[in-house]
Amino acid sequence: MKRAMIIYNPTAGREMAKRHLPGIIENLTYNGFLTIGYPTNGQGSATMGAREAAEQGVDLVVAAGGDGTVYEVINGLAELEYRPTLGLLPFGTTNDLARGLGIGGGFDKACHTLTKGRAIPVDIGKFNGRYFINIAAGGALTELTYEVPYKLKTIIGQLAYYLKGFEKLPHIKSSRVRIEFNDECFEGEIMLFLLANTNSVGGFERLAPRAAIDDGLFDLLIIKKTDLVRFIHLAGEAIRGYHINDQYVIYAQAREVKVSVENNMPVNLDGEYGGLLPGIFTNLHHHLYMMVPE
Repeated sequence: MKRAMIIYNPTAGREMAKRHLPGIIENLTYNGFLTIGYPTNGQGSATMGAREAAEQGVDLVVAAGGDGTVYEVINGLAELEYRPTLGLLPFGTTNDLARGLGIGGGFDKACHTLTKGRAIPVDIGKFNGRYFINIAAGGALTELTYEVPYKLKTIIGQLAYYLKGFEKLPHIKSSRVRIEFNDECFEGEIMLFLLANTNSVGGFERLAPRAAIDDGLFDLLIIKKTDLVRFIHLAGEAIRGYHINDQYVIYAQAREVKVSVENNMPVNLDGEYGGLLPGIFTNLHHHLYMMVPE
């Protein structure tokens, strides 16, 4: 019999993971998995759980929660010689990775993906010894996801991010950077940059329209320095996917991106604080296997 470990965040998605846990275990058991639950109890807990699962030779590690839970699980598996197949039950606030992979449609469909879907090789990113699977970003507004309190996200969901964003908009400042990618180099002031591994970023599904999780490339987006009115206009264009042709936007694909800064700039990795720049972002092609819908 195959073995599975469900690593779940009890507070994610208005505590949905905790409420659905008995049904998840029942579903996996019915489909031939000896299943145990592993509740997280603080920062780094999901990382320890993922390592423990790999050391025990578990076949399937299921991250049941939001993008933060997935981020920790990825960091638990990335450096190991044996890496179990990764499954995802999206119970978070935004669930960007699940959107990008087409995982969703309710509890039953997500469970069906775990047991009847297919395992595909996927890319992950590496930055200064940390790992991410969906997005890395720096600059204005990228701190939002780890500044919004967990309790607020649990109570009002994604609206919490928008409230925090409106609060920060009047105080947006540009940053001077040097970004090297392929044989090109951009040097100047930016509002933000991001590297995407899927086409779903921060709830926007057209921000990185060519992104694919298995192509060995990041989709790099650089938004140059502009005024607040233009920045808000760009956000509107991004909803429709028109932003990539804007004069204030650089859009490219690259396997490796080096970012240098004048002052320390925090990095957002999958919605979590990922350390400070400068650093190098490297795409690790087909580093994990992940369950996706057929």
